Amino acid sequence: MATKEITLPIERRNRTGTTSAHALRAAGKVPAVLYGHGTDPMHLAFEARAFEDILHHGGGHGVITLLIEGKKGDMAMVREISRSPISRRIDHVDLQRVTAHEAVHAKVPVVTSGIAPGVKEFGGVMDVLVHEIEIEAPIDEIPQNFEINVGELGIHQHILAGDIALPKGFKLLTAADAIVVSVEPSKTARQLEEAETTLTAAPEQPEVIGKPEASA
Repeated sequence: MATKEITLPIERRNRTGTTSAHALRAAGKVPAVLYGHGTDPMHLAFEARAFEDILHHGGGHGVITLLIEGKKGDMAMVREISRSPISRRIDHVDLQRVTAHEAVHAKVPVVTSGIAPGVKEFGGVMDVLVHEIEIEAPIDEIPQNFEINVGELGIHQHILAGDIALPKGFKLLTAADAIVVSVEPSKTARQLEEAETTLTAAPEQPEVIGKPEASA
């Protein structure tokens, strides 16, 4: 199921530069640039709180319809977000202009469902090693996330990126052999397993009976 339409009110920026950007941030807004499709970059701004809300609901991976004075304008995707290294406040955003049905590259989050038998029955630990996969797909069909059922994973079992069923017309760009989710023994169980392996592999020492005779 494709992500529902997400809209973001924006305003055009007539001034650029550090001073203007600081003034926007002080007013609770985010400076941004919209580019793509061979047109000149458009400098714009939007409310920081509205954009953070979009990111919170997964809109950072999908299509955003930009609203100018209440009217629908360009469709865009988030390409880069710059944050302050200290406050983590969004300092700047790059948006890429897109059109309906256009095939684009996108990173889609991975979520798991079900309970792995290796965890429930054998005390293993499940690790999600890849939190999003990269695909090429029609922009209006990109889902909010890909759900992976882990209900059959036992100890020492995993799911690869290539195991994820993609809709028709989707192309996987992440390496197919990348391990997305794995179930392994807990640390304690792993230590016991390694100890047993060491004991099994250790060669038996021959038993010496009696005292060897001294040489003449």
